[in-house]
Amino acid sequence: MGERIEVKALDGSGSFGGYLAPPAGGSGPGIVVVQEIFGVNAGIRQMCDEWASKGYFAFAPDLFWRIEPGIELSDHVEAELQRAFQLFGQFDVDKGILDIEASIRAVRERSAGKVGVVGYCLGGLLAYLTATRTDSDATVSYYGVGIHDRLNESHAIAKPLLLHIAKQDKFVDPAAQAKIHEGLAGNSHVTLYDYDADHAFARVDGTDRVESCAQEANARTEAFFAEHLK
Repeated sequence: MGERIEVKALDGSGSFGGYLAPPAGGSGPGIVVVQEIFGVNAGIRQMCDEWASKGYFAFAPDLFWRIEPGIELSDHVEAELQRAFQLFGQFDVDKGILDIEASIRAVRERSAGKVGVVGYCLGGLLAYLTATRTDSDATVSYYGVGIHDRLNESHAIAKPLLLHIAKQDKFVDPAAQAKIHEGLAGNSHVTLYDYDADHAFARVDGTDRVESCAQEANARTEAFFAEHLK
């Protein structure tokens, strides 16, 4: 079981909470788990617990704290889904990256060695930008939305980055996916995988989850972190 911790924001505007799951052995590398538009909900906490069971300090920061702290939503409830999209529209991406950077530092203080980042949906975009703007040791992005509009930052990627792309993504059309492939093809730090599935195929208990694709992507992520963090 994890616990709630507080992290000071780097811009001096306050502090934010998050869910930290420590490894059973008490030491190991770290992973920052970046939320979707649904906040640090039960699915995100479950992911943290699973990473902890594999020997990592796993921390999920509450990135919506500047709008409304403690948000927990689900894609199974239409009203909550619409609220999640509203939060997405209000979210400041640049401040979110600063909060992820603060989270990386907080995990480094507790973990032994390297710290990586994994993000989903909104978190998938934030993971990509984490790879361009922070010192994350290894980063994984699941079906990030808007990456094709941020390829001008790709030159700054200096450490391993893994992207899982949903070929049927209703939020990232084929033209945008082609731009991502073309824009990142020449970077030796970047690995891309495509899946014959829609957006959110790996969401825990999600309405669009595709079990075979989720298992394949998660196995690749686990191997990626084992190689670059341990």
